[in-house]
Amino acid sequence: MTIREELEEMERKVLSPFATLSSATKGRIKPEEPCPIRPVFQRDRDRVIHSKSFRRLKHKTQVFLAPTGDHYRTRLTHVIEVSQIARTISKALKLNEDLTEAIALGHDLGHTPFGHAGEAALNEIFPGGFKHVIHSLRVVDVLERNGQGLNLTYEVRDGISKHSKGMGPLDNPKYNPETMEGQVVRLSDLVAYANHDVDDAIRAEIITIDDVPGECVMVLGKTNSERINKMVTDIIFETKRLGERKVVMSKEVEEAIVKLRSYLFDTVYMNEKIRKNFLKASKLMKELYEYLCSNPEEFWKLYGKTPGTSEPIERAVCDFIAGMTDSYAISIYEKIFLPKRWQGDLSTF
Repeated sequence: MTIREELEEMERKVLSPFATLSSATKGRIKPEEPCPIRPVFQRDRDRVIHSKSFRRLKHKTQVFLAPTGDHYRTRLTHVIEVSQIARTISKALKLNEDLTEAIALGHDLGHTPFGHAGEAALNEIFPGGFKHVIHSLRVVDVLERNGQGLNLTYEVRDGISKHSKGMGPLDNPKYNPETMEGQVVRLSDLVAYANHDVDDAIRAEIITIDDVPGECVMVLGKTNSERINKMVTDIIFETKRLGERKVVMSKEVEEAIVKLRSYLFDTVYMNEKIRKNFLKASKLMKELYEYLCSNPEEFWKLYGKTPGTSEPIERAVCDFIAGMTDSYAISIYEKIFLPKRWQGDLSTF
């Protein structure tokens, strides 16, 4: 028996009957020989961590664009916080932590530079629209490893593709992951950003804790740790109370989170200071897209790839821009659109 088989046997003995067993995966798009040491979901987690897209998340905006302070969240710290919260819930419910972590760490790989402002810009200008959820799947299926993709398992891909809640109801069957682990990540994503966006907004002096609706504070708590503890504990015990077949939170906590999310949207995300920067970022994204589509030779040189025959240049330009970090997008924009200081031949002086 291999180490992987021993670990799979341990899962069968220890995990909840509602957990997703590594040995019961629906498999990969391209079949592979199993690893003698790592179960499939652990292998997927490792592939995500070692991907270029994952490393680039450290320089992508969460809410605050290119902050000078060291303590604001980035897209990378966001997915790490989601992973920690999701693993806590999964461990308590005896679910598959490897699957949970793989989904959590991979769920935002398709995010653009400049956060949701960049996503909105590409959605407006790219034919057919752009959604980071769909693009995250494209990253792991097509773009990583120089076009080979990460070849992740069905369960991880399902969790990535259904992690987003938008501004609609939390319980939306259309976006409900098939696995309990995917459902955990979906709620953990909300728990993470509902808390850390409040924390960062207070740090930025856009709001104070006293500005947050009183009913939200009363139900969820006043500090970051109090709110996270309340939400995580509520999810665990409400899921257990209802039979552990679906990951849920109590009505009271859900209503408080929905209200907090609406407050953040109106007061923080739409704040004039943040919107001004995001409008500039949107302009930058659109102008980059239009220029690169209109100058294919320059684009292919920048992209470092040869022109493909199966997809239009608009698709390749969109992939290129969506993969940029904030700083790289600004750097490319400056090279293309801003004048350079003249550096003539000074040898005669």
